[in-house]
Amino acid sequence: MYHVVTYEEAAAQIAALPVEGLVAYGQLLDVLQLTPWNGPSINPENPRGPVRLWTFARGMVTYLILEDQQRVDVIDVVWPD
Repeated sequence: MYHVVTYEEAAAQIAALPVEGLVAYGQLLDVLQLTPWNGPSINPENPRGPVRLWTFARGMVTYLILEDQQRVDVIDVVWPD
């Protein structure tokens, strides 16, 4: 199981999510703890790259997988207005 760490900027973005987004983000955290590699790489030319994207509800999360530490760092959370 991976440990999820949230960057300060992403934490502020999460705090601003509407209820719908918070619920969906909470469900996404469960998925990231188990299968973070299932999200696509942000770089199509490097499909095995550790920086990945995952969409949830109407939002999107960018995260970094640190495999040697079994850690997922949430870098950015986007929710459209």
